[in-house]
Amino acid sequence: MSEYQYYEFLALDRPLTDRQLAELRSLSTRAEISATRFVNEYQWGNFRGDPRAMMERYFDAFLYLANWGTRQLMFRLPREVLNAETADSYCYTDAASLLETKEHLIVSLYADRDPDDYWEAADGRLAAIVQARSDLAAGDLRLLYLGWLLAVQSDDVDDADTEPPVPAGLGKLSAPLRAVADFLDIDQDLLAAAAQASPDAREDDHDGLATWISSLKAQEKDALLARVAAGEGSTVQALLSRRFRRERGGNEAAAPARTAAELWKAAGDRKAAREKAEEEQRRERQAREAAAKAATYARHLDELATRQEAAWKRADTLIETKNPRDYDTAVTLLSDLRALAERQGDKAAFADRFLSLREQHQRKPSLQERFDKAGLPRRA
Repeated sequence: MSEYQYYEFLALDRPLTDRQLAELRSLSTRAEISATRFVNEYQWGNFRGDPRAMMERYFDAFLYLANWGTRQLMFRLPREVLNAETADSYCYTDAASLLETKEHLIVSLYADRDPDDYWEAADGRLAAIVQARSDLAAGDLRLLYLGWLLAVQSDDVDDADTEPPVPAGLGKLSAPLRAVADFLDIDQDLLAAAAQASPDAREDDHDGLATWISSLKAQEKDALLARVAAGEGSTVQALLSRRFRRERGGNEAAAPARTAAELWKAAGDRKAAREKAEEEQRRERQAREAAAKAATYARHLDELATRQEAAWKRADTLIETKNPRDYDTAVTLLSDLRALAERQGDKAAFADRFLSLREQHQRKPSLQERFDKAGLPRRA
């Protein structure tokens, strides 16, 4: 299996300057680089850059995958839109960690999955995920909780450790959060068990947000508009959304914290129940298919009963061609005649007639072998 590595960085809050572009080009002459994106793929060799340093200096989102199973995501957010203490309560392990700079917090999610049997070009994969960063900046903590679950799954969390606050909406992840969970291969039963303590998320209240913004003091709105004009639009949007979410009551669950061991047990119980239900569904489906097949075959035998003599003659004609395909068709037809005889309680008559046919064609070993394979009668 050939080696494959994929690196993708995005600059979301501010485009890169010409100087930064030149610095990045010095790291790789083959990367695809623009004012908002850096992409590099390797099927041999390694990237000379340090993803952590690049996130600290240039970018707001990062995705890495290797076909031997390693996956990583990083998201950089301004400190004013993400509380360090809150983030640290979810991200304190190797699998989910928090990197701090003077102006930013960087959430890093790291997974070692089973190696991929094959790989596909990953170009653009980050685009389906990156909205989760904006939602986190606006106060949606589900991304952080997914990181904590990843750590539980990776055995980075002690069994006795209790979970951090459970955000609302875990039972109905957004498309970007679902893409995060799929990319990191977070156990579906562990996620479902965690979601049991998560209330439904509130629907977006755009009218309420607009009314709330209109109530802000003019001086505060002027200051926010000035920041938007200065290129901080995404930060201002996050600040307003976060503050509105907090002042209308937030989306945090108040359920008692469960331990990692309790979550794993609940996940195991759910997996067992799910697999049992899936097995029952599989058996029911097979039973329905078998019943339908039996009914179809019964109708076929009903029709065959109206033309038994013609069927015997047809079988004899097919055998006389000495064609292997015709042999197969003849054996199928004779097997159907046997089934019809068994249904009619006339097995002995079928056996007598068939054994006579078999003896007529003793010198056809290929045909005789087909008879034996089909379980058709032969003399002792």
